Amino acid sequence: MDAQVLKSYAELIVRVGANVRQGQSVTVCAELDQPQFVEYIVEECYKAGAAEVRVEWTHQPLKLLHVKYQKLEKLGEITEWEHKKLIHRRDTLPAMIYLESEDPNGLDGMDQEKWGKAVQMRWEIIKPIRDAMENKYQWCIAAVPGKAWAKRVFPDVSTDEAIEKLWQAILYTSRAEGNAVEAWREHNADLKRRCEYLNGLKLRSLHYKSENGTDFTVGLIPEAQFLAGAEKTLGTDIQFNPNIPSEEVFISPMKGKAEGIVYSTRPLSYRGVMIENFSIRFENGRVSEVHAEKNEDALKTMVAMDEGASMLGECALVPYDSPIRNSGIMFYNTLFDENAACHLALGDGFANCIRDYDKYSLEQCREMGINMSMIHEDFMIGSQDLEITGITDTGEKIKIFEKGNWAF
Repeated sequence: MDAQVLKSYAELIVRVGANVRQGQSVTVCAELDQPQFVEYIVEECYKAGAAEVRVEWTHQPLKLLHVKYQKLEKLGEITEWEHKKLIHRRDTLPAMIYLESEDPNGLDGMDQEKWGKAVQMRWEIIKPIRDAMENKYQWCIAAVPGKAWAKRVFPDVSTDEAIEKLWQAILYTSRAEGNAVEAWREHNADLKRRCEYLNGLKLRSLHYKSENGTDFTVGLIPEAQFLAGAEKTLGTDIQFNPNIPSEEVFISPMKGKAEGIVYSTRPLSYRGVMIENFSIRFENGRVSEVHAEKNEDALKTMVAMDEGASMLGECALVPYDSPIRNSGIMFYNTLFDENAACHLALGDGFANCIRDYDKYSLEQCREMGINMSMIHEDFMIGSQDLEITGITDTGEKIKIFEKGNWAF
């Protein structure tokens, strides 16, 4: 891929995604797949005025070894220096840039139960720190090709060609070609108009129905609002785009208000394994039953992670006729696949989905109905025939989606 094109993509991530500010610290989290692009990101951060840029490298094979050989007590431990680092991050609020490139099957064979217990142990210390940072800093998740990921998406070509094709797909679906900054300005404006329309309807529930068997109703919080695209930090009002790409209009539903069954329409990448062809049934607002043709154990582990993991934290609306869906590519990566289809998310909800959320504490937002959990896992249920009907506070039924696309 042409270096100048990649530098422009790095500029999009830094300037429009994380919107790095003068004098700010930045943390970049990345796998070992694209070190040259990480250099472009770091340089662009400094050009934007960053005071310092730290890179935290990860590597899936090492995680496999840690989970295999460490005792659970050690695996779930947060050492004193790790805790101090988290406290420093809470106090300084660096911009966070996450570059995804992982092998979708890179953690196959990992002891999911052991790792899940370790995450639960660590969460006791992480949770209050994360709560204190909620909505106060800029962050952006974007993607670069890894060799294994590229070969999973394009298995019939050489590794080099697969990487090149995946670069092209990432840039196209991320609206990173041409004048990307202007493209994102227009895209954010369109998403904002859709949010304004939906928020004016005063919806109290959404009913989903599809020929694959999905028949599901979810309740909405009276004080909630639909959001999309660009967001703003709490207190400082710095605008940023947390996901590149992003096609969704989303809302956090009322925790504990969900009934019916949903069927997946795309695989779910979870902790380095692919959960495929699955269904989730809800009763009295909680997951009551799950089935999957592949990696059902990972799905069962996911919904049992904590009290809120079996309830919904997000309902996201994405038209079937979207750039990612129209690319015809199955990315095997949630960042992309969630923006190809309507999806739901189990676990943590978003406090900023409460209108005027800056006037409330995080705890008050949760008391209104925002779900709380250590996980937030999106899974895709959108299809070409999906129908979504909104029910207003007066009982009026309004068509939101028809034949997989916006009905307005």
